Amino acid sequence: MAAQTSPFASILRYSDILIAIAIVTIVVMLVIPVPPLLLDILLTLNITIALIIIMVSIYNTEPLQFSVFPSLLLVTTLFRLALNVSSTRLILLDGYAGDVILAFGNFVVGGNALVGFIVFVILIIIQFIVITRGAERVAEVAARFTLDAMPGKQMSIDADLNAGLISDADARQRRRNIQREADFYGAMDGASKFVKGDAIAAIIIIIINIVGGFAVGMIQRNMEITQALSTYTLLTVGEGLVNQIPALLISTATGIVVTRAASDANLGHDIVGQLLTNPRVFMIAAAVLLGLGMVPGLPGVPFIVLSVLAGTVAFLLRRTAASEAATEITRREEKEIEDVRKPENVVSLLAVDPMELEIGYSLIPMVDATQGGDLLDRIVMIRRQCALELGLVVPTIRIRDNIQLKPNAYVIKLRGVEVAKGELLPDHYMAMNPGTAAEEISGVETFEPAFGLPALWIQESERERAELTGYTVVDPVSVLATHLTEVIKAHASEIIGRQEVQTLIDAIKQSNPAVVEELVPNLMSVGDIQKVLANLLRERISIRDMVTILETLADFAPVTKDTEVLAEYVRHALSRQISRQYVFNNVLACLTVDPQLETAINNAVQRTEHGSYVALDPPTVQALIASLTNELPKLTGLGYQPIVLASPATRLYFRKVTERVAPNLIVLSYAELDPKIEVQALGMVKV
Repeated sequence: MAAQTSPFASILRYSDILIAIAIVTIVVMLVIPVPPLLLDILLTLNITIALIIIMVSIYNTEPLQFSVFPSLLLVTTLFRLALNVSSTRLILLDGYAGDVILAFGNFVVGGNALVGFIVFVILIIIQFIVITRGAERVAEVAARFTLDAMPGKQMSIDADLNAGLISDADARQRRRNIQREADFYGAMDGASKFVKGDAIAAIIIIIINIVGGFAVGMIQRNMEITQALSTYTLLTVGEGLVNQIPALLISTATGIVVTRAASDANLGHDIVGQLLTNPRVFMIAAAVLLGLGMVPGLPGVPFIVLSVLAGTVAFLLRRTAASEAATEITRREEKEIEDVRKPENVVSLLAVDPMELEIGYSLIPMVDATQGGDLLDRIVMIRRQCALELGLVVPTIRIRDNIQLKPNAYVIKLRGVEVAKGELLPDHYMAMNPGTAAEEISGVETFEPAFGLPALWIQESERERAELTGYTVVDPVSVLATHLTEVIKAHASEIIGRQEVQTLIDAIKQSNPAVVEELVPNLMSVGDIQKVLANLLRERISIRDMVTILETLADFAPVTKDTEVLAEYVRHALSRQISRQYVFNNVLACLTVDPQLETAINNAVQRTEHGSYVALDPPTVQALIASLTNELPKLTGLGYQPIVLASPATRLYFRKVTERVAPNLIVLSYAELDPKIEVQALGMVKV
């Protein structure tokens, strides 16, 4: 069965021949006389073409859909000029140019040639000064801005192509559209000159027709002055209207095309849709019109009628908006119910926040800035402090209220699991005795949540007295902020993940690309680097100096893949930083490890492909812990930090043995100390 073809297929096949014949015919009309009947048909065809062009311009959604318009504008202008010449020839030769021109002349003139002439001149002025000149200016500006914007659009296409957002074919099509748009506006800039020239030609032709017709009527046809003036003015006005009405339509179409922005709808839909959006506009307009209708001396009926019409539109718009809002709410509720029923919705429940702070309802004012709460600002400062001290970018801490908690309680969670909790008295202050307070004060006994120190909750009226007595007094927000800071520091090794490490590496790569490119991924993966950084943070060693850390890893990664050993090498490279962190007045007060114990620990180290561990016998471990427990008070009693100094080969494994019984014990090696530091040994751990 043969495929069904379009009825215009034959016309499209020979369209180039038809257009060539039409253009040649238009040129021939400038020379060969046209019979009045054929002229009537051609004048009607001119009006039809103009109507089709303006309808197409209105219903197009973007200018490139009518890209043939500049060429069509030239052809229609030439066609009108040919009709002008043909009609002028008939007017001057026969005093008759067909029924169409005569009917238009009688309709407009209405028996008064002077009035008809004035109306026609006004029509010409409107087209020439308002529409034609405006369209010409818009086309010129649009062409200029389109050409100026081409480089930026080309760069945008290249960026989308490089990012993988579009394919090569899409990029070629978009470049082709940009080129076509530039060509279109450039052509419209030139084609608008034809419209302007056509308007000027129409003014000249009307003058020629009137003056020439008056001369022909007086000299060749022996007409009286009034008869000649009336006859040729009638024909001239009719001829001008028949040609200038299509010209006015095409000039309007030109203005619509060059001022049309890209849209998903036609011009009529956009105009109505954008004007009929805000009912308040029509309510104000109705009120103003009603006020004008009540002004004495002004005709009240037109203003009141239009006021009622505007008010009706405002009422309908408001009712429609309310109905659409109710429909939207219903649609959202139905969508939420449908989403809940979907099995895929369970996936969203699996998301866990990195850090959470849940508070009881009595602590909500501490978070609400409108009630004077500054906890959010404190958290921002905590994140900045952790970045400076540890080099760790703390993720966003989500704060939510929990009615299941006690009113004054709070809970700190890490990846959904509770890691710390406490209670605050919002209207009180926490007072802690540093050991130098002159007298006792009364208050509610409690413990400072961050360090477990005994403290008192006191009234605000007792604050000044407590400070004068020697107590350290802090507000509840500071207590919570301090506790949160210590929790972050204690769990920093759990907070840092591969994504956070990748962010740090990307930041370093901008300034030190060589070390990053050498290390990742050739020598170490992001996961291995994350394990090294976690080992450092576990003992509160700052990773802020990422350049030194990555440089050290690049040096020793070819030697060993054990992340714990690599962390030890990094600690040696950060010796100055570690010394400054634990040394006071260039003196390190510490405990040392007995050489025999170090030998026993080193001999008990078992190394596997998954890491190393210490296999000390239980009696030795118990003796080590007992000795450490007896020696630590020598440091803490003098106000020093609990620090143990061991050899580089033993430090890591001594830390592994003691970390469960003394998690806050600081274990350093001799390789991590600056040579200028004086070591003051206050005891020795031995078995």
